[in-house]
Amino acid sequence: MSAAGGGEPEAWAAWAARLGPRLAGRVTAREPLSRHTTLKVGGPAGLYVVPADLEDLRRAVAWLEEAGLAWRVIGLGSNLLVPDEGFAGAVLTLQRAANWIEFQGTRVRVGAGFPLARLVQETAKRGLAGTVGLAGIPGSVGGALAMNAGTPRGEMKDVLESCLYLTPDGRLVEAGPDELGFAYRRTAFLDPGRRWIAVAAVLRLSPAPAESLRAELREYLAHRNATQPVELPNTGSVFTNPPGRHAGRLIEEAGLKGERLGDAQISPKHANFIVNLGQARMAEVVALMRRARERVRETAGIVLEPEVRWLCGQEELRRLLDGPAPHPASRAPGAGEGSRAV
Repeated sequence: MSAAGGGEPEAWAAWAARLGPRLAGRVTAREPLSRHTTLKVGGPAGLYVVPADLEDLRRAVAWLEEAGLAWRVIGLGSNLLVPDEGFAGAVLTLQRAANWIEFQGTRVRVGAGFPLARLVQETAKRGLAGTVGLAGIPGSVGGALAMNAGTPRGEMKDVLESCLYLTPDGRLVEAGPDELGFAYRRTAFLDPGRRWIAVAAVLRLSPAPAESLRAELREYLAHRNATQPVELPNTGSVFTNPPGRHAGRLIEEAGLKGERLGDAQISPKHANFIVNLGQARMAEVVALMRRARERVRETAGIVLEPEVRWLCGQEELRRLLDGPAPHPASRAPGAGEGSRAV
């Protein structure tokens, strides 16, 4: 059954009143998830849970399991799509429970709630090389672990020594990247049957002159800022790159760079990003994804696979992309329907 849909406000307020006193952290009913994604689109979560620490996280998950409520863990909301109607379950964040970093020579222990951008800055400042290829990714360490995030210059598995994760039954397990199936934008954390929560990582870096690392970082970020739509709310990379090809280039060659539907637009700066021009709806974002996949299939014979994650599950996203085309709700005239930027 789909977990989309926010549910009745009174029911979620009652659930929040039951869970809240059991935790040291914060529980909010019907929290708009548009506040917690880089695209700034999406409806409310039935419950939004901010555990205070690891034991709080354990208690929250155990309670949600016993209550039979669907739950998801999110990072800083990059590469995350939330339905317009929201999520009928609990969304947990580790921004309090696992927002820490420790340096032990060339090894770095870091919590899953720590921002990836800060990790890159802190390691460069201390003369530790290996993370510059992760620069400019606006997510958390946990999200980067789950996705094996990266760029052409490197990905998480290149520096990961081990990862600590929590299972739904409350066990803490430590494993290496090979055991966790790290591959291009894939890990065991994405398996919906496991529901493992990455809570911390140990990274193995190498010494290098701090000034040269900071200069390299500045140069790399300047390039990313010039070639990606960082000035607007955006999805991050929408599709994975097919072997030997670039998804953005395929979309551009299909004539869709700048394509717009309502306030959702395939970025004129980088065609593998969808941006929110103000009041975009998720239905419009999904419709643009469908259009890009169909056009690239027609022009290049390649089926693009989504890199973005659908909060309610990838199978539901596949149904939306491959099934009969939905009809986004109508907008007022002049809302940019079907137009293309020039």
